[in-house]
Parts: sequence; C-alpha cells; structure tokens
Amino acid sequence: MTSRVALVRCGSYDEAEVQEAVDRALALLGGAGSFVRSGERILLKPNLLVGAAPSDAVTTHPAVFAAVTRALKDAGATLSYGDSPGFGSTAGAAKKAGIAEVAERLGIELADFSDGRQVSFKDGRFIKQFFLANGVLDADGVVSLPKFKTHGLTRITGAVKNQFGCVVGMRKGEWHARMPDVDRFCQMLVDLNRAIAPRLFVCDAVVAMEGNGPRSGDPRQVGAIIASEDPVALDATLARIAALDPGLVGTVRYGEEFGLGTASDVEIVGDALEAFVLADFKVNRSPAKTTGSDKGPVKLIRRFAVPRPVIRPERCTACGTCVSVCPVDPKAVDWATPGGASAKRPPRHDYSRCIRCYCCQEMCPEGAIEVEVPPLGRLIHR
Repeated sequence: MTSRVALVRCGSYDEAEVQEAVDRALALLGGAGSFVRSGERILLKPNLLVGAAPSDAVTTHPAVFAAVTRALKDAGATLSYGDSPGFGSTAGAAKKAGIAEVAERLGIELADFSDGRQVSFKDGRFIKQFFLANGVLDADGVVSLPKFKTHGLTRITGAVKNQFGCVVGMRKGEWHARMPDVDRFCQMLVDLNRAIAPRLFVCDAVVAMEGNGPRSGDPRQVGAIIASEDPVALDATLARIAALDPGLVGTVRYGEEFGLGTASDVEIVGDALEAFVLADFKVNRSPAKTTGSDKGPVKLIRRFAVPRPVIRPERCTACGTCVSVCPVDPKAVDWATPGGASAKRPPRHDYSRCIRCYCCQEMCPEGAIEVEVPPLGRLIHR
C-alpha cells in the first residue's frame, strides 16, 4: 500500500511557526484525532541521545516537542515522555535539551525509563524478545519524535532508529555486542519497531545534523517538519533529502523486507520533495558496508579495510566516555596503562577487538572520534 509522508516547510524554531507546521503536517495525515483517542495514555518519545543544548542539533528541539504535545492534548490524550540516553539520566538529558522545561510548562510527566521488563514478540522476523522501558509498556500507544541526523553505523538516524531509546540503559550496549554486523543490527531495530508499533512519527528536520553524527556533526538547515505513520517511508524520505540511496540504509531496506513499511511506494503530501534535496549533504554514500563479517578470513579484512573509529588526540580530553560505553569485553578502546588515564593521554583502540558499533564515536562529548576508512579500504572501494 502507498504510504503518505507529510513534508512541510518550517524555516525556524519560532514556536508559532513550528506549531503551524506541525498542525499542517498532522492535518495532511488526517489530523491528530486519527492517531489518538480521548483519555488514552500516549508516550512521546523524543531523541534524547545525551544532554545537549537545542542549538547543537543533537536532540529533538523543544519547540517541536511542544507543538506535538499541544496537538495531541487538544485531541484528548494523556501524555508522558521519555527516552533512555546513551549516557547519563533521562531527567538530566531532558533538562539540558530544553525538553523538561516544556514538559513541566505543559503538564507532561516523565515516564519510567530507568526500569523495564522483558516482553515477547512472537511475530519477530529476527528477534522475538526485548527488554523495554516501563514507560513504553505502560502506555496505550507511542508517538515518536526523531531528529534527522547522520550516523556512523546506520548512515542516517531517523524514525526507525529512534525506538532504540526504548531499550533501558546499558542494555543498548548489549545489543551492539550481540549484533556487531550492521545488517543484523538494523534487522533488530526493525523488529523492535514492529514490537512497539508507534502510531505516528513526527521528525524534527528544521535543523538536521550532517557529517560526524549523531552527536559531533555539524548543524545543517533543512527547514522541514516531516510526519508519517510509516517509519520506513519517512526514513527513505530523509535519505532522499540527503541525496542518499535509501537502499544503502539498512533500516529502510530491512524495514521494507520485514513489512514494517515501504520505501518504494511513497506519496509526498504538502510541499515538494525536490525543494528540500541537498546534494552536498555530508553523509556516507559509499556502497561499502560500515561493518565487516566475523567469519573466516573476512574478519582480518574487516580489521584493515572496514571504516573504523579514530581518536583525534588534539581534541581528546581523556574523559573516558569512550571506554565506559564500549560494549565489548575486553574493551576495544581502553587506556594505554592499566587503571585509567595517564597524563591525560587519549585511550587507544585495539581494532582486532573492535566490532565497529561506533558507540565510542557516537558518545564522545568532544567530537574527538571520527569514522575513518583505512588505507586498504580506500584502495578496495575507490
């Protein structure tokens, strides 16, 4: 079936302008009342990767959060919100991102994302059990508020990947360790979305992030609010805006294969897609995989040919975040000397252990870790 994606121009984060854009996007999809009923408990799931200022383009902007909140409250929904950051607490991240202030002003409670419980998903194509936050499981439905950004592992992060924050705390690192290959990781994300089944996705693409995302890239004006019931169609639209082949995005490819949504039969309603395409958007367009296989001699090739995280010493403050979030045991990035930092020297990567999950690059607060293609990889894929 054809999936509709509402694409609406929004040039700034002025609250009145954002509200008008969100209201128009929802109207194009049938109105807020098409997604929630009066009295239902609805969880709003913004992107709160870490505590960062709204101007950094790391998290869902509070103006977008506020606009969707008002629209759903007007439809009669009882709202809560939450996310499980990659580092730090939900409350702390929400405060720094400006979401907590909006939530308090509009009377939205913080849901429980500290604890969770195991749930079965018998219809999973790849994964049949997830440990999800209580805030997700206690709600009648979920409305997802992703941020349009680049990502070292999945190329872009948008609607599908936003639900990874429904997995509690360090259990996200366990998934990276269990699914070191990008294809398997994306298949897991697709099943996660099928299990949670968010009713609506409203993407903050007013200012996106390009380059070294999802935390340390550069803000890039796109000027759009994008909404859909179909996360695959929405992410395919993000890829097309970035002039990226949607087939290179694993969450799109497997999302279509697993029946989560469609990338090939999309109707854009609202403003014309062509007006938003950015041919010079900084994103990984190489057909080469971002991870390698664990099997046989290919494992050796992965070490010397697959893109890898690299620490830039001149920017590293030796804070140790990369060591803390590395999900493998023994650590693939660790201090050069046992016991911790030594004379503020940067940690070091052991690429024979590195699974290319890019958690270190994703969470580095200084933007000191970048994804780099080794010389052999450049030779193979040039």
